[in-house]
Amino acid sequence: MVEGVRSFLIYPINPMNTERKTTILIIEDEEILVDVLSKKLEQEGYRVFSAGDGEAGIAKVAEVQPDLILLDIVMPKMDGYEVLTKLKEQYGDKMPAVMVISNSGQPVELEKVKALGALDYIVKAQFTPEEVLHKVESLLLMGDVQPAAASTGDQPSENPTRILIVEDDQFLRDLLTTKLTKEEFNVSAAIDGPGGLEKILKEQPEIVLLDIIMPGMDGFEILKRIRSNSNMQIARTPIILLSNLGQEADVAKGRDLGANDYLIKSNFTIDEIIEKIQKTLSAIK
Repeated sequence: MVEGVRSFLIYPINPMNTERKTTILIIEDEEILVDVLSKKLEQEGYRVFSAGDGEAGIAKVAEVQPDLILLDIVMPKMDGYEVLTKLKEQYGDKMPAVMVISNSGQPVELEKVKALGALDYIVKAQFTPEEVLHKVESLLLMGDVQPAAASTGDQPSENPTRILIVEDDQFLRDLLTTKLTKEEFNVSAAIDGPGGLEKILKEQPEIVLLDIIMPGMDGFEILKRIRSNSNMQIARTPIILLSNLGQEADVAKGRDLGANDYLIKSNFTIDEIIEKIQKTLSAIK
């Protein structure tokens, strides 16, 4: 275990350049910890840079254009909150997702980090370099750090497609929200079954990503209620089920209840989910 580990933000900044290794910048003033994490990440094939304080970190971001930043919170000259705020100002609406790993877990810190755009928050009194590596790889696997299409100068759509995500897993919910927002969808979310049903009836989204196992009301029950709604516009809402379930019976049940499609979370990347959304929307036009 690494002793004395404080709070970290895992913060993807720029899309990966596929012609080079994924670049990670560690902004951290504790030299021993930087050395441990750097060695572990370099062993796994990452290109690693470091900075010992917030101001140096900001300068280093411009210099190396990292794909991912590991950002300490308590640092000299400029703390992690200030660094994150500065990066948010620079990248604006294009600010990527944020993952927080912290020992404190204080509500004040949690709310502050969330307000700055954090995607998720994990509290660990101690953690190994392998656990940090696992989190980095999870972000890469989920598609949060990836090549971006070249800018064409086109203006955002005036009427973006309205998508509702009904998902109780905060990591996946926020990840999907961030990714779909970047793809210029108009995204809203609900954290449980009753809240999801209420939003579908009230907002009438153009498509719904619906988890199956949730507190309060499962996805199958929501699907039944939507398909039996007297308002035909609501009843015909395209619904893609999202679940870790993979049994044929569950897939068949979802389709029998009127699901437009069915995705197994562990089998699909974020980009494949977007492709499925676009395919579903095209099929009903």
